[in-house]
Amino acid sequence: MSTPKLTVVIGASENPQRYSFLAVSRLRANGHPVIAIGKRAGQIGDTPIITEHPNVTDVDTVTLYLNPTLQQEYYDYIFSLQPKRIIFNPGTENTELIKLAAEHGVKAQEACTLVLLSTGQY
Repeated sequence: MSTPKLTVVIGASENPQRYSFLAVSRLRANGHPVIAIGKRAGQIGDTPIITEHPNVTDVDTVTLYLNPTLQQEYYDYIFSLQPKRIIFNPGTENTELIKLAAEHGVKAQEACTLVLLSTGQY
């Protein structure tokens, strides 16, 4: 198993049909600490879904499950976390945020968190 990577999931949902639900579940199953942020408070296993934007340190990854039109309100928050990378899951690709990530020295990765986990690349 790889080193645990603190991951902030933006766009988390309690709906088990959603990829964000699966991502939180699989990240936790792989030993990664997760902060799940969603539109509505809830719970995914032992991980609470919160609606606020906590100030946390040592964030390795921000993984997005949010439509690009809804991402802009998170820009300042994402960069305040000083993550090493941002994963743009399918459907979340955003050229503006990718460009901003480069300007902030943050790796932007268009990938699927679930695939990265299942192939040992996370």
